Amino acid sequence: MPFINVRDIKIYYEIQGKGPRLLFLNGTGGDLRRKPNIFDSPLAASFEILAHDQRGLGQTDRPDIPYSMADYAMDANALLDLLGWDSCSVLGFSFGGMVAQEFALRFAHRVQRLVLACTSSGGAGGDSYPLHEFGLLTPEERAMRIIPLIDTRCDAAWQAANPRQFREMVDQMVADSMIGAEEDGRMVGARRQLEARITHNVYEQLPNLQMPVLVCGGRYDGIAPAANLQAIHRQLPYASMELFEGGHWFFLQDPRAFKRILKFLLNNFEDDS
Repeated sequence: MPFINVRDIKIYYEIQGKGPRLLFLNGTGGDLRRKPNIFDSPLAASFEILAHDQRGLGQTDRPDIPYSMADYAMDANALLDLLGWDSCSVLGFSFGGMVAQEFALRFAHRVQRLVLACTSSGGAGGDSYPLHEFGLLTPEERAMRIIPLIDTRCDAAWQAANPRQFREMVDQMVADSMIGAEEDGRMVGARRQLEARITHNVYEQLPNLQMPVLVCGGRYDGIAPAANLQAIHRQLPYASMELFEGGHWFFLQDPRAFKRILKFLLNNFEDDS
């Protein structure tokens, strides 16, 4: 099992594939045991991908101490040092996009190209939905609250018209949340990660990023709304932006999404045809 001591914790990580190096930073509750993950995506055929369970999550240590966004960025930086990765492209999804912003601002020399997916800058650029408010809910209650945020089209009217599909979505989300649920410190790590997320605010610093950036997300995302992505885009001097037909999980809903991300990361902007 690929574990490595990084700063004050032991991190679980995986590296797969061949090609240009890509660091993937996962979202809230991210656990590489959940499928599909980044290694099952269309990117896996074109890159050497490094992904890890971030502090407090998955199989990585979950110390019961305050976590900061700086901790997450420094964890990633130290991991790259230990694995001998001098530089790479970075793809951050949701919470991972917040970490990616912090990482790029602190360690810009390591970032070749940056993808910020369905994420927020905090501050004047807007916050992502305060998921810590769901901390006391049962897994089923939490799923029922989050699904209409993941895709705002899944509102009460849609749920009433599609009860079977809604039930399947709830059951799948609950099942995913049960992976590793019996492990010590699971709830502590999840809570500490959500607490770190509350303080994220890099909006005023974003103009310092000089690398090429792709900002992307779903039109129907209630967790990281399009307005938040547009605010990030306005702050970045070398950024492009694209919205896709989907919600927070737009990359699973719109087949154009990974295709566009792939082209950006490979610096290949030929027509989709």
